[in-house]
Amino acid sequence: MPSRRIEAMSHAQTVSKPHDLQWPIVAACSLAIATIVLVGAFRLSGAHIGEPDAAAVTTLELRFLDRDDGSIAVVDAHAGREIEHIVGQNGFVRGTLRGLARERRRQGIGAEPPFQLVARADGRLTLIDPSTGRRVDLESFGPTNSAEFARLITAADKARVAAGPRS
Repeated sequence: MPSRRIEAMSHAQTVSKPHDLQWPIVAACSLAIATIVLVGAFRLSGAHIGEPDAAAVTTLELRFLDRDDGSIAVVDAHAGREIEHIVGQNGFVRGTLRGLARERRRQGIGAEPPFQLVARADGRLTLIDPSTGRRVDLESFGPTNSAEFARLITAADKARVAAGPRS
């Protein structure tokens, strides 16, 4: 019989008491709540957490016009000429423009004000809608998607060369 008693005691000693597990749970919950409160306070403060923009190397003012055939004409707003014609799905360009156009409609702004496509010294591209204050940092979507907009800078350069010097 004594062996059963020793066995029962050793078993009782290995079982954790419920209050022994409470402090780690309380500590983890407190840490999670503190993190949420601090992040919320930082976001509400309006502080910018992104990397500062590098200097602009090229800034294009562009209008994107829907055509009857479903394509999009990309027009250089200063020169008033079409520099690119987007045909087919081209999902990233269409999706980006759709999001910016939705904000314009919400604010009662039409398609007339141009967008700004900014190429920066560090190779990043930014599409800005000055009329709504919205901006899209295009490099955030990867090099393939960013290259779709980089093509527009190349197209604008070619159109300028083809047009020749201004008199």
